[in-house]
Amino acid sequence: MLSQRVRADLALGFASLIWGATFVVVKDALSDISVFAYIAVRFSLAAVVMAAIFWRPLRRSNARALWSGAQIGVFMFGGYLFQTAGLKFTTPAKAAFITGSCVVLVPLLLALFARQRIRAGVWAGVGAAFVGLYFLSVPPGGLRGLNRGDPIVFGCAIMFALHIIFIGRYVQRHSVGELAFMQVATTAFLSAALLPAVAAAGWERPRLVWSGTVISAVLITSIGSTVVGFSFQTWAQQHTSPSHTAILISLEPVFAAITSRLLGREYFGARTLAGAALILAGILLAELLGPAPAAPESPEPVARAVE
Repeated sequence: MLSQRVRADLALGFASLIWGATFVVVKDALSDISVFAYIAVRFSLAAVVMAAIFWRPLRRSNARALWSGAQIGVFMFGGYLFQTAGLKFTTPAKAAFITGSCVVLVPLLLALFARQRIRAGVWAGVGAAFVGLYFLSVPPGGLRGLNRGDPIVFGCAIMFALHIIFIGRYVQRHSVGELAFMQVATTAFLSAALLPAVAAAGWERPRLVWSGTVISAVLITSIGSTVVGFSFQTWAQQHTSPSHTAILISLEPVFAAITSRLLGREYFGARTLAGAALILAGILLAELLGPAPAAPESPEPVARAVE
């Protein structure tokens, strides 16, 4: 019989596996669905599920709580917009590691704009992550060989860093259920509302083919990533240490790389592996020593909100 701590660690590892695998799933789905349409469908379904889970706290919502959640949702929308758009032009593993760098951007942004003092170890993590980003994204020939997907995904990392900061600002003032639902609902609303404008401007032609790949991607990311993954995370954090949580959740980009390699989506050279290792080291230092939550996508533990 496995101990509860071991089962908690396995649950965290499984949650990281789900999150990591979604990069390949979304990359494949984009051949049958446009970026804004995918985000609208994914988060509309997630919002319906969230409403069913958090109906009790939502009944007690006030305008201030809803506005706070909507502000967080703007950054969530920006994060997924940049991430999904970037995935069209880069590989799943590179997108996962670049997205994960948002954790090291949090203390950097707090130091620059909120004048918060951070530990030397966190600064080391920031430095390692930025060197890793250079090795991962910039080919030996220099910036001229940079693919356009990597800078777009880095925009996602900035948005998710702001997302984490704004969650920290509001999570002590309002229920997690209100904030979780509103950020997901805001993302769904913005993506659906902007879809006609994006099409009229000629930036992206709306496209949706209900293929098995698209249906799988929507279900895995809406239900698997948001509901199952974070439910596992919430239960596990009650039975394991914060350091175990940080380390296991940091495996998300590693699982993305393994999944992508096993499915034949990409090959990793020495330069790419070195960059990925440096980014992972930076993420670990920032998560273990810094103020950021372990999972940038998480709206904080969901189980507490439904009690």
